[in-house]
Amino acid sequence: MKNQSVTSNIDWICVIIYILLVVLGWLNIYSSSLSSEDGTSDKQLFFILFAIPLIFTVLSVDGKFYEKYASIIFVVALVALLGLFAFGKTIAGQRCWYAIGGFTLQPSEFAKAATGLALAKYLSDPLINLKDLNRQFQALAIVFLPILLILPQPDPGSALVFCIFFIVLYREGLPGWYIWTGFSLIFLFVLTLVLESYMVVILSALVLVGVHFKSRLAERNVLRSVILLALITGFVFSVSYVFDHVFKQHHRDRFNILLGKTVDMKGIGYNTNQSEIAIGSGGWLGKGFLEGTQTKGGFVPEQHTDYIFTTVGEEWGFLGATVVIGLFVILLLRIIYLAERQKTKFSRVYGYSVAAIIFLHFFVNIAMVAGIFPTIGIPLPFFSYGGSGLWAFTILLFIFIKMDANKVNEW
Repeated sequence: MKNQSVTSNIDWICVIIYILLVVLGWLNIYSSSLSSEDGTSDKQLFFILFAIPLIFTVLSVDGKFYEKYASIIFVVALVALLGLFAFGKTIAGQRCWYAIGGFTLQPSEFAKAATGLALAKYLSDPLINLKDLNRQFQALAIVFLPILLILPQPDPGSALVFCIFFIVLYREGLPGWYIWTGFSLIFLFVLTLVLESYMVVILSALVLVGVHFKSRLAERNVLRSVILLALITGFVFSVSYVFDHVFKQHHRDRFNILLGKTVDMKGIGYNTNQSEIAIGSGGWLGKGFLEGTQTKGGFVPEQHTDYIFTTVGEEWGFLGATVVIGLFVILLLRIIYLAERQKTKFSRVYGYSVAAIIFLHFFVNIAMVAGIFPTIGIPLPFFSYGGSGLWAFTILLFIFIKMDANKVNEW
């Protein structure tokens, strides 16, 4: 009998890990906001309780609905992002939210699931071949449309998340040079901030010469190497201009602190410094629930949002941090496993989109809190405070759980 109940055939491993992460997240939000009087933990509890009917709504809809209306859902998400320029509420210089009563809603969070659905819809067409240049541009347009609407808000952190869809596209046949070019440009950008531009060009030339002579005779192409070096040179010498005139001052400060060019423990580097102190003070087993001195003293700003993992490190220690990281890793591996056994390409692509989005948030947030990455405002999924984030990640995950539950009927 098809769809015997809302919870028929769902993957309980994903559901249980989701519940554990949400509960642990609330406990740490409660601890980090205990000294404040703004009712943060009560609001988060409301967000969690509202997520329950949201889950049942997502699971009650037939999995094929999301494939049939993926394009419409994507258009609605783009319209919501566009509407922010006229009706959005500005908070801390960012016009990223709609004000609804006493709450705010951030459409960029929900646009991630919508983009995953749209990309899955496009790639599920049997005529689509990502080796074709026109198809590549069309697929990339789906990814860049929300980015172009989010960047001017300005919200570079949220815009960055959409770049992870390149990994999904690579899984489905996008040429690997896109990925390697992206990583190479990032590496050259950072290297140019550390070394003089001419030194980076010389190092690049030496690498190209080495690659040229190491390649087989039939693959050697002097003109191609010269053109590539010219492009690299142009990019390297443009870094200083972009860094000084395109980046905002707080972005420059964060990069300078991360690269050790500036020491500012009381200014822009305060958050990261206090975060490292809090995590380091937790030791192996932590100070105990509600016993974190850094947490109780409010030394880490935004601790219940982007820096929630510092509470885990201080009060639960290395063991607790390992458990939380382990839960995320198991969830990610489980989603990838389920994605690979889907019977439709649409479900598989969407499953990889879910895993990619959660991974980027998880990895960047932990790296940011640990001082490895600059602060860019990316919350920890299911953990950080906020209704939009929790609801959006819940919808993102449970749409895939529903698709996976429906695969028994897709023969």
